[in-house]
Amino acid sequence: MKKVTLPYPSFLFRKCLYVIAMIFLGSCGSSVKQPVLSEEDASQFVLLTDVIPDAILEIRYYSTYNFIGERIPGYEEPVALLTRRAADSLKKVSDDLLAQGYRLKVFDAYRPQEAVNFFMKWAKDTTDVRMKPYFYPELDKRVLVPQEYIAEKSGHTRGSTVDLTLFDMKTEKEVDMGCTYDYFGMASHPDILPGQKAGSYPPISEAHYAHRMLLREAMMAHGFQPYECEWWHFTLKDEPFPDTYFTFPVSTRSVSPCLH
Repeated sequence: MKKVTLPYPSFLFRKCLYVIAMIFLGSCGSSVKQPVLSEEDASQFVLLTDVIPDAILEIRYYSTYNFIGERIPGYEEPVALLTRRAADSLKKVSDDLLAQGYRLKVFDAYRPQEAVNFFMKWAKDTTDVRMKPYFYPELDKRVLVPQEYIAEKSGHTRGSTVDLTLFDMKTEKEVDMGCTYDYFGMASHPDILPGQKAGSYPPISEAHYAHRMLLREAMMAHGFQPYECEWWHFTLKDEPFPDTYFTFPVSTRSVSPCLH
């Protein structure tokens, strides 16, 4: 059989393919980049209970027991949504804590921008203080935005932030963390020391502090970053969509459209 010699352009073509392949492989690195999504795209989100079936949900913004006193727009069902990456990491946290006798109790996860906008609108109405005795008794409502208790953007809206606490399987009760969820004040700071008085709340006890640290350490062990002003608030460090603030509602249909 006669030997066929490839022309010079074919060699260049093959070399270019090799270079492109090397560039592609080199760009993969140790972490896979997530696709860029639009604000309405929930394709990379999951129902938290599909990943962590034993998680307890008390979605406060679906209820009237929150700092505003009414159901918040954008919360169509009492479910928790998270990015798949955040949910998978939280599953590891849950597994660790289950071995120690605790379940996770979730108050909030993904929060649509519609809800954040509603918070800002409410903050401007200084006459609506119906829930002040329960959530911000020490503060004038007018300082909630300047002191950043409420802001125009929230990490929750990016889909990898969760508000949660511990549930003791032995006592079958929510663990006492020393102050209620969503309390605006010093008592919410996770690093407040035992015996230190924080506003209208009694001083934080050794048990309160130990519970806070148990939750904090379990979350940090699996890549979640705590928030310095709220013992319940954690964001995945390696969040997949750090610049996207999503708008789809908190609803099963957002992540499972075929069910509707």
